[in-house]
Amino acid sequence: MVVRMRHTRSHTGNRRSHHALKNPEMAICKNCNGHHRPHHMCLNCGFYNGRQVLDLKAKADARATRVAARQGMRRAAKGEADAVETTETAK
Repeated sequence: MVVRMRHTRSHTGNRRSHHALKNPEMAICKNCNGHHRPHHMCLNCGFYNGRQVLDLKAKADARATRVAARQGMRRAAKGEADAVETTETAK
C-alpha cells in the first residue's frame, strides 16, 4: 500500500514540538528547606504546610529492624543448609 499524503519532516516536527519534557515545578519545604512537589508532603522530613504528616524517621527505623530480622533468618537458613551439605558430604 502506498502512502498518499506523506508528511514532510517539517510538518512532523511542528506536530511533535509539544512533546518535549519539562522540568517539574518544585516548592521549598518550610521545615527542612528541601525541594518537594507543590501541594505534596516533603519526602525528606514528612512535613506538609507546617505540620508533620508522616514520621519518616520511625518508618525508617521500622524498616531497618525488618531488614535486619530478615537477614538474620536468611543467615540461619543458610547455616542450616551448610550443615546439611557437610553431613551429606561426610557420608
